[in-house]
This record gives sequence, structure tokens and C-alpha cells, in this order.
Amino acid sequence: MSRGRGDGDQKKRLVTWIVVLAIICGCVYLYSRNSGTSALEYGSKSLRKFGSSYLGGEDDGDEASNKSGEELQDDVILKSIPVCDDRHSELIPCLDRNLIYQTRLKLDLSLMEHYERHCPVPERRFNCLIPPPPGYKVPIKWPKSRDVVWKANIPHTHLASEKSDQNWMVVKGDKISFPGGGTHFHYGADKYIASIANMLNFSKNILNNEGRLRTVLDVGCGVASFGGYLLSSDIIAMSLAPNDVHQNQIQFALERGIPAYLGVLGTKRLPYPSRSFEFAHCSRCRIDWLQRNGILLLELDRLLRPGGYFAYSSPEAYAQDDEDLRIWKEMSALVERMCWKIASKRNQTVIWVKPLTNDCYMEREPGTEPPLCKSDDDPDAVWGVAMEACITPYSDQQHKAKGSGLAPWPARLTTPPPRLADFGYSNEMFEKDTEVWRHRVENYWNLLSPKIQPDTLRNLMDMNANLGSFAASLKSKDVWVMNVVPEDGPNTLKIIYDRGLIGSVHNWCESYSTYPRTYDLLHAWTVFSNIEKKDCSAEDLLMEMDRILRPTGFIIIRDKPSVVEFVKKHLSALHWEAVATGDAEDTEQGEDEVVFIVQKKLWLTSNSFSVTE
Repeated sequence: MSRGRGDGDQKKRLVTWIVVLAIICGCVYLYSRNSGTSALEYGSKSLRKFGSSYLGGEDDGDEASNKSGEELQDDVILKSIPVCDDRHSELIPCLDRNLIYQTRLKLDLSLMEHYERHCPVPERRFNCLIPPPPGYKVPIKWPKSRDVVWKANIPHTHLASEKSDQNWMVVKGDKISFPGGGTHFHYGADKYIASIANMLNFSKNILNNEGRLRTVLDVGCGVASFGGYLLSSDIIAMSLAPNDVHQNQIQFALERGIPAYLGVLGTKRLPYPSRSFEFAHCSRCRIDWLQRNGILLLELDRLLRPGGYFAYSSPEAYAQDDEDLRIWKEMSALVERMCWKIASKRNQTVIWVKPLTNDCYMEREPGTEPPLCKSDDDPDAVWGVAMEACITPYSDQQHKAKGSGLAPWPARLTTPPPRLADFGYSNEMFEKDTEVWRHRVENYWNLLSPKIQPDTLRNLMDMNANLGSFAASLKSKDVWVMNVVPEDGPNTLKIIYDRGLIGSVHNWCESYSTYPRTYDLLHAWTVFSNIEKKDCSAEDLLMEMDRILRPTGFIIIRDKPSVVEFVKKHLSALHWEAVATGDAEDTEQGEDEVVFIVQKKLWLTSNSFSVTE
């Protein structure tokens, strides 16, 4: 009997150990799934790249995509940088909702703080390469891409059904098409834009007003059809939307080749200097403009130029019920105290215009709300700076000029703007900078010419834009450039906007506010040298550049030789290949720079590859 009980005890202990081991294995599996460096074991079957004949792409990829399986090679083996889990194919590290949940940040949802930037500390970063989604293809080229993209590249179709009655987007087989509709303009953005120009009595119903209206901020832009259709009128829009319930709207915009940025009117200033835009637009953007003493509308006021317009298309503009009527009355009273006047009102759209001078502000009754901002407030300080519910008055120069003093487009691209004086720059320095970069860009394109066609590139980024002369030199190309200015240097971004270009302030020690696979070309002039001075990780910057660069995209590095040698050591691990090296013959005296151009290979994980096969 005792022996029988002993056998039973042994069996119980065995079962207990099996259960314990199963629990431990389960915990290890869950941890590996959630780890930032989790993903794939590597070998010739885990990672594959397309052959060189596919790197150039086709006009819309129809035939090339069918042949891709025949052109795949097995010779790329990842050596040192792991690939992230496929679940992270759309990771935006500083706009990662999972990070907010995991770190239990205490945010005020009513103020949209959960849509603002919250970057991971270094030990929580994903030290891995972001994989493309299953079936990813080289994007369709501009201008076709304005109207159609590959569904596999952004496999999200919920907006097509959710906005089916508004013509945002339509799924057609392996593509998604964009008819040009929006919440307020079901019949097309082009007709809507012409109607706004007509409301303002602009010549020939063209919104650019003979070149005087060039830069636009579209708030709550949806899939950016408004901004996409402005381009044909020589108007460039910064299409802005958060990563909210319509979470992929900005991703669609960028895939289409339309300028766009992930951002929100929350508690922090938008990353643009004061007086950047001639026109702001909100079409059913679902923003409570009256909250916090009108602080969000005052942020728009900061960004608009003297005499700038705000077009507001919303039910409140025609007040059909008591709630709409209340909002309209309160909003009308607010903008009147801000010295805005109605330029035009028709149907559901009202257009307000800002004053040209400070006269109206000075004539307000003492104690009128909102107040003028304090004299020591810098309206161009934006990186991590909280919004304030105050009116930003014009500078003495702008007040006396009764406007921005800018030349009409396209002359303003090469005409020294008045705000050059803010930096102590002369017209001669501006003109020399423009000429220097014209030669440099010409040299870049000579080096790139064996690899690119006229439609190869569309979305470009200048990671250290200075005065914007790199972008200005590309006017004859069918491209747009996101000009990035460092947060700790001279805020020359206002010069860039005064030239009729767009951009944002950023700190390259952190991840940029955009989706993976956004840009066709990155221009990195002394970017690595600059972050080295900040004691930030150059390896992190390489992986961030890889994240935002499209497969088959290019990087132009212009920096000191040691930086180029550093990048060369990482080419294999990043799946980049060297394209060209050139001497920087026109550097200033004492500078030591070389030019190095690389191309990102189109690689797929084994999971992605199985879909294409």
C-alpha cells in the first residue's frame, strides 16, 4: 500500500512540474512577442530582396509585380540588426499608443495629449528594422499616385466603407482609388477649391491669386485630397491630421505623393514658425475651436500671415439648430475680438481674414480677451512649447509694411525675404547660398542619373535644410521637399516658408512624426556630425532613416569622411548598397566634406514573401 501511494505522489509531482514548465514556456513566448527586438530568425529564407531589374520599378507596377517572384534572390542574410515583428510594420515610435499604455502616462484625453509626441527612452526603443507589410510593392509613380495606390502597401480599407458616401476612397481589386471627395466636398476637391476662390473674387477662380497665395495649412485633412488638388494651382499645403480613429489618413496622403504631417492641435504649438501660411482650412475637422478660451484658434492666428485667410466649412457656419447657433455666435464673437473679419460667407462655408497691421489690436478696450502675448514671448519657438491663449502681434517691420512683404510665387523662391534680417543675413549671403546649392544639386543628380528616371522620386526630405536652397534648386523637378530645421539652431524655417516651401522643426535624437516608408530620398547634410555633438546615437539615426525611407529609395549623405566610413560599416546590416561617392569641391574653407549616396534594397520577410508568391 505504501509503495502505491509513493507512485501516486511521484505522478502528482511529475504533473506539477509539467504544468510549471508549460507556464514558464508560455511566459517566455509572450515576452519574446512583446520584446522590441523580437521577430525573425535569419537565413536565406527569412529575408529576400528583389533583383536589380525590379529596383527601378514600372510606371504603375502592374506587370512588374507579377514577375517579381521570378526575380527574387536568396543572397541577402541579415548579420547584425534584427527585423521587427510584422505587427510593427507601421510603427511610429513617438506616436505609439502601446507605449502610452505600457508606461501608464497620465494624459488628458480631452486635450488630445494622447495624440501628441511621447518618445520612448533609449532602453525602450525598437532596435530593429521595420519590415514592409505582406505583398508590398514599389509605389505607383506620381502623378498617377494622386488617384490610385497599391492596397497591399496600406492594407486598411475601413475608411472606404466608413466614408463611402463621401468619396474619400474606393477599393478596386488590388488598388485603392481616390475620387477626390471629402466630408464637405463629395463632388470633388477641384470644384470646392474653385468655389472658395470664387468667394474671394480671385481671378479666374484660381486660389493662388496670381501667386500671392502659396502656402496652406489643411487641418484635419482626411486623405489630403484638398492638398493634392491644390498642387496644380502652384499651391503647396501642409496637410495635418493626428493618428486618431482615421489612423491611416496621413499614410494614404504620403503614399499618394501629397505633402502631409502627423500632428494635432492639442497642448503644444505645431512645429511651424509664426506667419508661415497664407491660408488655413478646416472642413468638418471636428475641432472644438472654443475650448480653453479659443487657444486652438489662436494657434492658427499665430501661424497665419498678415491678411491671411481661414476657411471654415462646417454646419455651424449656417446654424441649422440651437447648438449650431450657439457655437456660431460664440465663435463669431471670439474672432471679432481677435480682429478677424468675414471676407465671404456662402452656404456652409465662411472665410475670415486677418488684419494687415496691429492697429485693431491697439484699439481694443483694455482687458479684452484674448490678450496680446507678452513682449518676451517668441512666436517662433515651437519645439515642445505649450500653446498660449493670446494674440501674437506683428513685428514692427510687418506692421509698417502692412503685410508680409513677400514677392508672388514663383519669384519669392529666389527673392530675399524681409525676415532674413532676423538672422543678420544679407541679400548677398542668401543669393550665394542659393547658387551654391544649385551647383550641389546638379552634381547630386549627375551621380544619381544612372539609377533614376524623371518619375522615380516624389517625396523628398532635407534633414538639415538651413535656408531651403536644396529644395529651391529642385523647382524644375516634379517633387516636393519636407525641409527640416533642427530645434536647437537658428530657426531658419520661417525663411523656408517665406520662400514658398514647407517644413518642420525636429530633433534628430528622436523619431520623426511620419509613417514608415514615407520618403523616396533623404538628404543628410552634416546631420550625423550634428547629433554627434548632442551625444545621441548614430546607430539609432540610421535605423530611423531606414524606417522613413521607402524601399528602393536613396540617401544622400554630405558629411565628414569619418561619418561616411561609419555608414559604410552598416550597409550590409541595413540592406543598403552604395551608389556613388563624390568630392564636395565647393565646401567653405576649412570644411572637410564628402558626398556618399546609398540606395535601400527592397527586401521582404519570409511571411511577406509568401504572400507575393
